[in-house]
Amino acid sequence: MASDATPGNKRQKIENLDKAPDQDDHDVDMPAASPVKTVAGNASDYSSWSVQQLMKMYYGRLFPHQDMFKWLAYGNDSKHPQADLAYFHKREFCFTLDGDIFVRYQSFKDGEELRAAINNKLPAKIDIGPVYNVDPKHRNAYAGLEGNRKFMPVERELVFDIDLTDYDDVRTCGKGAHICNKCWPLMAVAIKILDMGLRQDFGFKHILWVFSGRRGVHAWVCDPRARKMSDEARSAVASFLSVHKGQEKGISRLTTSAASKDHPFLDAAYQCLEEVWTEVILPQQQLFESSEHWTAALAHIPDPDVRDKLGRAWSSNGKGRASNDSDDLNVARWNELVHELALMSRLPNKDKPSKAQLQAAESKAKKDIVFACAYPRLDIEVSKKMNHLLKAPFCVHPKTGKVCVPIDPVNAENFDPVDGVPTVSQLLTDLDQSDVKQSTADMQNQWKHTALQKSLADFHDCFLDGLLASNRDELARKARKAVSQPTTRW
Repeated sequence: MASDATPGNKRQKIENLDKAPDQDDHDVDMPAASPVKTVAGNASDYSSWSVQQLMKMYYGRLFPHQDMFKWLAYGNDSKHPQADLAYFHKREFCFTLDGDIFVRYQSFKDGEELRAAINNKLPAKIDIGPVYNVDPKHRNAYAGLEGNRKFMPVERELVFDIDLTDYDDVRTCGKGAHICNKCWPLMAVAIKILDMGLRQDFGFKHILWVFSGRRGVHAWVCDPRARKMSDEARSAVASFLSVHKGQEKGISRLTTSAASKDHPFLDAAYQCLEEVWTEVILPQQQLFESSEHWTAALAHIPDPDVRDKLGRAWSSNGKGRASNDSDDLNVARWNELVHELALMSRLPNKDKPSKAQLQAAESKAKKDIVFACAYPRLDIEVSKKMNHLLKAPFCVHPKTGKVCVPIDPVNAENFDPVDGVPTVSQLLTDLDQSDVKQSTADMQNQWKHTALQKSLADFHDCFLDGLLASNRDELARKARKAVSQPTTRW
């Protein structure tokens, strides 16, 4: 989902359309679809239009250019004496134009210039890159320089990417690009766990969660401390939060400790998973109904006798010792597994284990099974490097037509990725059905007449308003510090 510095083999990479650093590359004429003429209250039929054909109307009437600028300027868009007015101009934007033309190192002095470029080029996708030490359009002028004089990224949000395709070994409702309300709980609990860890263990406050438009989620951690992290620090944070390390012979590899006490974050994550595991994930994904899935789960039990006993019982279609006809089969088998672990009398060791060792093994086996199936599966390569590109919020996914809308992490389980995400055709239909007056104010706030209103409200309530207040406080702090500095002036 995310894009890095090296595009796929099918993409044509063009840097600033091969213009010299001092040339203006904002005014590239691109073919655009003509808007449909409509009468207020008489909606047009956009069903035969491609997503790209609708981009001119979406970018021109609905895309929140100014909110994006306010976010990414971090307070450096004001007349405050401590504001760095060149800050936003050093941010990289990457446009993927229709036909998979990959245009990197775009930069803009303000929100209005960003708006004009987007409306002119009509990108199929917009990626956001780092803030560099110089305007990225002029990077060629710094080629061959060393040290702090060379072209390099100096700041970038700490980002995370979770994709449902990484759960295909535990998803029974579908694979690949499939997404439904049965597998969304895996994403919802991932959001809650990572949001909890980032806030409680690392002290971050300004975190934006965004639906990718198809089958995953992105997180943007925007605190100043996060934006200035080195690549090594980013890698360390991502590794700390990542428990699932892939698979070996069909069995999940985990980093959980065999000690009786896990890190407090892992204990909190398990508590978060425990309830949704038996109430939602197990019955909806039916993880203990096929031998393929239960064999992978039972592999985390250290006692081979317990593994064999449960495997034989489940193969003969037994429901488990404490079940009745109204029980879900998967929950009943999980309860049987927990019961057998509690009775586990030995480990596959030569030495007889102590009671404490048995209790630790029982606890670890339960946690490992839950973590293997439901703990967040991060694409940590996205998080490691400062110069990694990530798709911008409020883009439109070119295949689904869905807008990449913000997610309230507190209510992530109520987010509906199937029917609750606005599509670009739906938004334009909303506009056609509304009576939008032609005043300047109405034309600038047309999103208020569409389903995008809730998404922008979430963007402000869950993220932007708090960030803007923090930016103002930071500028005030810098001003106080500047005033307190000694001076030689008389």
